[in-house]
Amino acid sequence: MSNRELAPGPDDPGPPSTEEIETVVSTPEPRTAVVTGVGAPRGIGRVVAQRLAADGWSLALLDVDTAGVADFTGQVRASGVQAVGIATDIASEISVAAAFEVVDAQLPPVAGLANLAGVACPTPLLELTVGEWDRVLGVNATGALLLTQHAARRMAERGTGRIVHTSSVTALDGGGTFSKTAYAAAKAAVLGLTRGGARELGPLGITVNCILPGPIDTDIMGGQLSDERKTAMAAGIPVGRVGQPADIAAVIAFLLSDEAGFVNGVSLNVDGGKHMH
Repeated sequence: MSNRELAPGPDDPGPPSTEEIETVVSTPEPRTAVVTGVGAPRGIGRVVAQRLAADGWSLALLDVDTAGVADFTGQVRASGVQAVGIATDIASEISVAAAFEVVDAQLPPVAGLANLAGVACPTPLLELTVGEWDRVLGVNATGALLLTQHAARRMAERGTGRIVHTSSVTALDGGGTFSKTAYAAAKAAVLGLTRGGARELGPLGITVNCILPGPIDTDIMGGQLSDERKTAMAAGIPVGRVGQPADIAAVIAFLLSDEAGFVNGVSLNVDGGKHMH
């Protein structure tokens, strides 16, 4: 067989034109990702926001911690990223609605939602009060609902959007040292919201997925883990370590990307193989 370059046949489109190549590599139009749970210095939310900023997103940064969100927003802006920080109680419909009005006025259209906000609950079942139950379900489940509704209404107007929620392996195993029944129930509700949202919003061009982190070295696990505690926890994880916020950020960055358009209704364990089912 000859090594000569063959001329394209009648059905061969040939190499792409310069115009086609430029279309493929062009910079995406300005868009905003709403990221919740950015108040804690050692939380997942801040690392996710930094990863999305590196990917070219403008950022709406939401957290109930007024000082925390203001401090982090200043850091993000100092790096040259367009960002707005808004003190928000995601369990309050009034607060969430007001936050999205600020986003509409000051940032490009909302195309992504990364919901990292959450509260843990170490209270045993027989000691759990209705008030604490309502608080945990309010932030983790009702908050996810309100964020989904307000983000999806805006995404539907443009025919595209990506929503990623955070559940937990606690929804599968019932909890452990740091979080017990109330947290497990709230995070199980997020699984249902994700699947129902994926089915209803998919026809509108919006994907809805959630991740289930395993043990991640963050403040929600009771502060910085000691080396001894990390070693003990890693013993039950096939990859041999606890997770880091960057592990979660990488997955969320993909699920919010254009390349993830055919990924919908997925509940993805990010736990080093701790839970296989």
